[in-house]
Amino acid sequence: MMAPDSILVYILVFIAGTLAYIVSTLSGGGGALILVPIARYYLGTGAVAPVLNLANSIGQPFRVWIFWKSIQWHITARYVPAGILGVLLGGWLFSHLRLELIEVLLGIFLVSTIFQYRFGKKERSFRMPIKWFIPLGFLIGLISTMVGAVGPVLNPFYLNHGIEKQELIATKTVNSFILGFMQIGTYVTLGSLRGELWVYGIVLGVGAAIGNLIGKKLLNRISSRLFRVLVIAVMVISGVVMIISIII
Repeated sequence: MMAPDSILVYILVFIAGTLAYIVSTLSGGGGALILVPIARYYLGTGAVAPVLNLANSIGQPFRVWIFWKSIQWHITARYVPAGILGVLLGGWLFSHLRLELIEVLLGIFLVSTIFQYRFGKKERSFRMPIKWFIPLGFLIGLISTMVGAVGPVLNPFYLNHGIEKQELIATKTVNSFILGFMQIGTYVTLGSLRGELWVYGIVLGVGAAIGNLIGKKLLNRISSRLFRVLVIAVMVISGVVMIISIII
């Protein structure tokens, strides 16, 4: 029989997953990244990426379904093949590099976005042609396999390509969902996803599915300007959380 303490932890994990993915839907990603310090505290650094990627793989099919009509397939066609190569390399590097340094660099990049977009007043901060999604896919596939949650890092590139709200969320989700299967296979092969980590990932994933549904209903009620402000706010918060969680 499962201990009461374990049941309580699973309930808290479920609630955290639901809330995180409501935030993620309303801000174009970032909910999972906010979960990184929580997962590190309870499970250890090495378990963060496998558990969060498993949760994403469970919660994302539902999000793909509810945002299906908004997917920008021309981006996916360029992003995913390169991303698969990044996942394969990231799986090998997962056990060879210091993940903390990567998280600090990502955190600094995310915090800088508030200045790039002038606190939400500027719509674009640099030019993002479609061909750049090829190297971007490779880099994100590489980094996300090692860190586990880099959703907000993608947002500036989508925004600067002129994609917002439903299109941004839909396209990011289907790209991440496809790469997620490769990542899960990599973790299983390495022995990094095992035992109770499966349970944590599944519980988070169920919470993510519910959070996606609630977030979709709320997203329809906000303007594109407010969406952009929320995207930038969550990027900055995620960056600060990542940096602080490494330092303390």
